[in-house]
Amino acid sequence: MSMSRAAIPSFEIGLNALSAMLDKAEAYAEAKRFDPAVLLSSRLFPDMFPLARQVQIACDQAKNGGARLAGIEPPKHEDSEKTIAELKARIASTVAFVQTLERAKIDGAGDRELTFPLGPQNMGHMRGADYLNHFVLPNFYFHLTAAYAILRHCGVELGKRDFLAGIPIKIT
Repeated sequence: MSMSRAAIPSFEIGLNALSAMLDKAEAYAEAKRFDPAVLLSSRLFPDMFPLARQVQIACDQAKNGGARLAGIEPPKHEDSEKTIAELKARIASTVAFVQTLERAKIDGAGDRELTFPLGPQNMGHMRGADYLNHFVLPNFYFHLTAAYAILRHCGVELGKRDFLAGIPIKIT
């Protein structure tokens, strides 16, 4: 399987599922009559990022990882989203960007050495294939899962089908 076939659909499906989960979160807050912003600041444990940051990082993994593999600069986001609508707009813009990535360039990045930031002061170095398989995709799914877990922990009625939403499965 090509790197682009591993990356682009994973990002699209995961981010679209995340957007749908945020729709359910908003509906839940409305039904329970509380401000949905409460959910955005919720976290699983005090030393973990809140929901809003989990969504931002999931988007960053998709756009930054995809851009690095394609050999281009990713768009910048300010990380200033304060509402579910703003987070959904970020997700939508990330999906739109990912769809513009040149598959051939991603596919050609397998043996190319990539350099990427690891926190504010360190840089990581990996071959493209390792970067995708052992850094970008695991981090992407980690933050998707954390967002799902925060919403579920807060009472939003989500299940495995919500997390896997959009995967093209043929049922016979």
